[in-house]
Amino acid sequence: MLQKTHSIAGFISAELVLAYQEVSFFSWDTAGALLLGCLAGTLADVDKPGSTMAKVLFPLSALLRILKVRHRTLTHSLVFMLLIMMISLPMSPLYFWVFIVAYASHPLIDLLNDRGIQLLWPLPMKIRLLPKFIAIDTGSASETVFRWLLLAVSLLIPFMLYVYPAL
Repeated sequence: MLQKTHSIAGFISAELVLAYQEVSFFSWDTAGALLLGCLAGTLADVDKPGSTMAKVLFPLSALLRILKVRHRTLTHSLVFMLLIMMISLPMSPLYFWVFIVAYASHPLIDLLNDRGIQLLWPLPMKIRLLPKFIAIDTGSASETVFRWLLLAVSLLIPFMLYVYPAL
């Protein structure tokens, strides 16, 4: 999936955490959480040379390249998610959960891709959720449709919270 798709998925993750923790959508904490969600949603692609996260976090990206970590392996695995959970424990509870859920959204939607991911790294098997013939190819029209659906959901969440708060 492309960065913009992962960013929207991270944004939705942040919205869900904010809604679950009953944080007002009209606060500075919300603005920070939404921004964190957008960034954390793209973070797993630090292992992909040329990606925005690889450029922003060049030292980490270079280390991963030196260690010969391939794309959609270590940084998309459950092992790495546990590692970042331990590292991010000092964060406030709101930002901790936004970060973790948004980060987890990345491998989750990459499971919809035809190439799959090594979710159980270091085991070499790749996992995907959809059969290859309906899987979402990176940059394809199906990804664009998926991204627009995610964008609609991101607009629907705050609408549902404030128009239908009892739901």
